Amino acid sequence: MAQKAEIRSNLPAKIQTTLSNFWSMSLIFSILMILLRAIEMILIFNSHTIRVTFLEVIGYSLFEDFNWILYFLGLLFILHVVNSLVSATLAKRFTQVWLVIALLAQSALVFYFLKTLVPLGKDLFAYNIDDIIITVRSSGQLNFMTIGGGIVFSALIFFIFNIVNKHLIFKTKTSMVFTITMYWFLIFIYFIPFSDSNKLNEVKANIQLNKSKYLSEQSFDYFMYSGEYYFDFYLRSLNEALFVKKEFIDPTYPFLHTADYPDVLSPYFDSLSSPPDIVFVLIESLGKAYSGKDAYLGSFTPFLDSLESHSLVWTNAISSTGRTFGILPGLFAGLPYGQRGFLELYEDYPHHESLLSILKENDYETSFFLGTDASFDHQEEFLENAGLSELIDIQGFDPKYEKMASNTGFSWGYGDKELFKNGLSFFPKSDGKPQLGIFQTITSHDPYLVPEREFYSVKFEDHLENYLNLSEAKKTEYRDYQNIYMTILYADDAVKDFITSYSKKPEFANTIFVFTGDHRLPEIPMASRLDRFHVPLIIYSPLINRPTYFKGMTSHFEVTPSLLAFLQAQIGIQLPEQEVWMGQVLDTSRVFQSKIAMPLMRNKNQLLEYLNGEYFLSDDQLFVITDGLNIDPVEDQNLKNKLTGEFEDFKNKNNYTIQTHKLLPVD
Repeated sequence: MAQKAEIRSNLPAKIQTTLSNFWSMSLIFSILMILLRAIEMILIFNSHTIRVTFLEVIGYSLFEDFNWILYFLGLLFILHVVNSLVSATLAKRFTQVWLVIALLAQSALVFYFLKTLVPLGKDLFAYNIDDIIITVRSSGQLNFMTIGGGIVFSALIFFIFNIVNKHLIFKTKTSMVFTITMYWFLIFIYFIPFSDSNKLNEVKANIQLNKSKYLSEQSFDYFMYSGEYYFDFYLRSLNEALFVKKEFIDPTYPFLHTADYPDVLSPYFDSLSSPPDIVFVLIESLGKAYSGKDAYLGSFTPFLDSLESHSLVWTNAISSTGRTFGILPGLFAGLPYGQRGFLELYEDYPHHESLLSILKENDYETSFFLGTDASFDHQEEFLENAGLSELIDIQGFDPKYEKMASNTGFSWGYGDKELFKNGLSFFPKSDGKPQLGIFQTITSHDPYLVPEREFYSVKFEDHLENYLNLSEAKKTEYRDYQNIYMTILYADDAVKDFITSYSKKPEFANTIFVFTGDHRLPEIPMASRLDRFHVPLIIYSPLINRPTYFKGMTSHFEVTPSLLAFLQAQIGIQLPEQEVWMGQVLDTSRVFQSKIAMPLMRNKNQLLEYLNGEYFLSDDQLFVITDGLNIDPVEDQNLKNKLTGEFEDFKNKNNYTIQTHKLLPVD
């Protein structure tokens, strides 16, 4: 009897210790999470020019944090109690470890957001570990200071937890009140969810997110639903108002179609007497916001601006993805996205054609030049699959060229000026064959370390004063992003040197140049959800006889079909009878209109946007698009249902292609 009485007398003490340990640590955890939010807010408003105020975001931000704290502690409490049945010490240590991990994760996610203004989501799982390491090393975030700081921070938090466990002791009744209150709030939030009334401002919405909560939700969605596929789709044309009427011909190949892609470029060119050389210049992170006519941030590409008066220019052009991974399959082949971008199907690409493969079949030499490692994002595999004649990447540079500066010992590779100089030693060739050359730049990529820094610091200030004519107050805003803008100025100078050198070659007179960006960079706050895709698109050539600005909306998907139709009309190249191009043709309207329909992949794993004509669906919200690619919310449930149905139809076709690899039949 005495032994049983002793057991009963120890049980209340054990319960009190278990609950008190949990809630004393949870209180400190909650305070530190709120402190991290305060630090996040201070750093955001000090390092970025944001068009929202602190008071506009702080209320819902704290609600997001409170929401995440409750969810996390609610789950951890269950595990803490289960572990306490084995040992109170085990329960305490287990909970300490997970609280520290949660704080470290939140800190890392906050600093990632501070750099990119984009929260980390399921796109984390779209990259292999090698690509992640390369990206982190290049950014300068993985160094002795950050690793050492993380270790010190962890040790300090463990120390604080042990102190509060000894000195902050709650009675059982108090702990039970905390526990019951926590779960009541969780139930209340679940059944009566709150949301910000203004979700249209993407920057504001991203700031308010609890970054750990967002990543956990995205991770859950990725692991629970990414393997589910539905193949219910229809072989139908989307809209009679689109430029090209596609006739889909085989349900087992849902993207396969026949169509008449009209030649829209010949009216602006002299008649060709021989096949022209074609040169693409793909400029890293070149968004329309800071390049060309009507750039709302002012143009930082004075040379490209000067080319516009001799070129065909589309002021309302978009990329197909919000990151670099989409430019090759989008621009040169108009391909669907796969699950994480078409390049991720590299182990066994579905059979397809591209601008490179078709021109090679028509006796063109094809070359690709970049200053980085072509294996990143599996670009090399895509190019080899297209039958590329020559690939010169980081391994193919003359020793006389120096790599870009680095603040961590790691460099992406060679700067843009070195890229063009090295490339011109290989291209164009003098073997009598027509040539396709592609140059892809890298300098205007994080960490934005510009070569010749002193020179470009002076040039940046001169550009603000004499090219943009900014006031002193405005200059201060631009200086927040000086490193970024300097790399854009540098890239523009590199293009200037390239065209100047190329113009001295005899092949120049019969060459067509295409300039575009892969996406707009996210570090400078974006004006809208469509802004990340808005890029310059310029076709420049001595062969152009009618330089023109076009306002018709177009995309990277339209470039290859338009060039091929032009070459077929001018020099009679042979084209396949059946295609899988997702695009239309370049819109040469001088007033704004949109006759394209396409999905947009924001990041790897994030297929969240779709547009048809002048309407844009993003995160289940409908917008109308106007000139300059401005978007305004619109309420039209029937139209929203229509676009949602088309979007789901595309996703089903896309998923079917992932599973079956049936894209284009093999001859």
